[in-house]
Amino acid sequence: MARPVPEPVRPGQQSVWDYPRPPRVERENRRVQIDLGGTRIVDTDDVVRVLETSHPPVYYLPIAAFGDALSRGQGASFCEYKGAARYFDVHGGGGVVAERSAWNYPAPLPGYEMLHDRVAVYAGPMDAVILGGETVEPQPGGFYGGWVTKDLAGPFKGIPGSMGW
Repeated sequence: MARPVPEPVRPGQQSVWDYPRPPRVERENRRVQIDLGGTRIVDTDDVVRVLETSHPPVYYLPIAAFGDALSRGQGASFCEYKGAARYFDVHGGGGVVAERSAWNYPAPLPGYEMLHDRVAVYAGPMDAVILGGETVEPQPGGFYGGWVTKDLAGPFKGIPGSMGW
């Protein structure tokens, strides 16, 4: 499939088509709050994000910010840029468990050291993921872990037909 036509960028937005490849890691100055099972399991302003062409940003939070809300999940994967990933189950109130809904890179490859001891979360299985006061939408497609906010212009990797982007 050919590269899609980027959506128009409105004032206050940035286009995911201006993000780099290979991805860039940078500090983020917005607070992240995550709710699961009716309980706030994360509230932190220690946030970094990964920007990659055609993807909404993926936000990484300190493992310590999750307290006892994480346990090792099944499986692993590999990113050519960031390295080997492991997965976590996320535990919320009332015994709610979102299996394999978080991941991290325990030994990130060179250039991605900022991800060490940080975890990213899929927004879809959570009750709410709030970034700077805005409730995010999950990146389309279920495979990717970006968070869609009103300050982004797409289209986003993960929509039908985007496999070849």
